[in-house]
Amino acid sequence: MSQNMKNVVELTETGFETEVRQAPGLVLVDFYAPWCGPCRMLAPLLDQLAAEFAGRIKFAKVNVDHAPTLAEDYQITGVPALLLFRNGQPVDQMVGLAAPQTLRKWLATALTATPQFITTVAA
Repeated sequence: MSQNMKNVVELTETGFETEVRQAPGLVLVDFYAPWCGPCRMLAPLLDQLAAEFAGRIKFAKVNVDHAPTLAEDYQITGVPALLLFRNGQPVDQMVGLAAPQTLRKWLATALTATPQFITTVAA
């Protein structure tokens, strides 16, 4: 089993309900595509961050080619797209390939933010 499989859970449309929508606390979901260069560049960083934030933030990924309904539900129009969920609700997002220090700061801020909302995701 690869290191990535240990730290970042691969989700399907059926597993998303349990692993994200019904999950307590923070869950970061990486909406990606295997053909996307920036997505492939982001994967090892997310795996590293998943290890750093283990026990505090759950990390998951969704292949938009295999889960088009989820991509549509969350208005994913570009990948990579990171959606941060708190208690099953989307509270923040980041689209594109961000620098490691930017992602780390974003996640650290999420951990210390007011439990209700970090920011509102545009509808």
